[in-house]
Amino acid sequence: MRDVLLAFVDELRAAGLPVSMVEAIDAANAVAITGLADRRLLRATLGATLVKNVRHHEAFETAFEVFFGMESPASLSDASLAVTMATGASGGEDGDLGAALYRALRDHDEALLAAIARRAVDNFSGMEPGRPVGGTYYLYRVLRQLDTEGVIEALLNDLAPEMDPLQRRLASEDLQGRGEQLRQLIRAEIRRRLVADRGVAAVARTLRRPLAEDIDLTRATRSELREVERVLHPLTRRLATRLGRRRRQRRRGRLDVRSTIRRSLSYGGIPLEPQWRTPNPSRPDLILLCDISGSMATFARFTLQLIYAMSHQFSRVRAFAFIDALDEVTRFFGPGTDVSVAAARISSEAKVVWLDGHSDYGNALDQFIESFLSDITSRSVVIVTGDARSNYHDSNAPALARIADAAKAVYWLNPEPRRYWDTGDSVMGEYAPHCRRVFEVRNLRQLERFVEEVTLPAVQPAQAAPIGGR
Repeated sequence: MRDVLLAFVDELRAAGLPVSMVEAIDAANAVAITGLADRRLLRATLGATLVKNVRHHEAFETAFEVFFGMESPASLSDASLAVTMATGASGGEDGDLGAALYRALRDHDEALLAAIARRAVDNFSGMEPGRPVGGTYYLYRVLRQLDTEGVIEALLNDLAPEMDPLQRRLASEDLQGRGEQLRQLIRAEIRRRLVADRGVAAVARTLRRPLAEDIDLTRATRSELREVERVLHPLTRRLATRLGRRRRQRRRGRLDVRSTIRRSLSYGGIPLEPQWRTPNPSRPDLILLCDISGSMATFARFTLQLIYAMSHQFSRVRAFAFIDALDEVTRFFGPGTDVSVAAARISSEAKVVWLDGHSDYGNALDQFIESFLSDITSRSVVIVTGDARSNYHDSNAPALARIADAAKAVYWLNPEPRRYWDTGDSVMGEYAPHCRRVFEVRNLRQLERFVEEVTLPAVQPAQAAPIGGR
């Protein structure tokens, strides 16, 4: 059991969950007390000791089902017998399985529903030992043949004469919930058989999905972007709380020896009340220059959303968007603004296209120098977001050098993997010497760490190692 638990912890770490050695030891000690007989209790025990964030629960559930979802052959035999008895047929033919499903949905028979899931996988999945096919393919084949929606519709039609519209709607939602329960049972059965065939590690690796904070923002699917959106607000609240706490801790400052000695004179020279030299850290002005061409637009949107959610950490925030021309877009981000709405307005209203609508960093920097360089002061922190791919136009690196000379610091956030920098039309190497730091930032986890460093440079000094990976 120890080896299984260690492998389970390794899988959680590979999926991105922060599980420490102490937490792994706590989990082992807790399991030694609760035992393994009750799978529901085991799930609760491991979840309580290993999962610290609610948004990591789905990844934990997937890994748990792979590692601890096996059931005994005896229970499978009982399930097959239950379906045979329910259908009244020894072979469990397709029509009889549909009749059994009708009965299970009508009677809320969970045991029969679980048995139907197992028999449906037997009949329809076409699983073959050793075939390198993912569970999603098998699930699709089973659901297509089982026709759960058709059975639900038939059941509703049979019940319709006794129902008013509201009752029918409630019944439909209840049946859809039971249909989803069946889908989960089928998915679990397919997973169980894949584990038996290929082993736990191989199946866990196949089913592993990145956590929302580790999703690559430039390659994310629509559903993944929705997941990122869902975790962004809790992330900003947590980050704001952490930064506020660190600011309060810094206010105490260093020991003021001279003031302490002077204060001690009223106590006969005994320094009973240490005096502290209170720092007065200034909040920087923040200036954002965001490439919104192509896939960079998604990355820029989430960067703007996080920065504006943290705007109270800065004395002022100004935002500029560009493709081959540059326009200030601060006006789109008023108090209470929905950033998705602001992003849509930027796309339709901002004057960011000059010639052909392909990125031209050199021209955008020229426009910024001409119109806004005088606004940059020694308190200004400039953040440029983009892949530094200028479509073989002049990089105009001297313009960035002028901005860096006027500003407190220039940071560059590049959402491309570092190995792609300075390949093809990338001119990242020409801009990097004029930046205090250049970051590879492809996901929310890296973006959070960057905001924390820029906001409190005294806590995380600029000489720290570059951010990369998770």
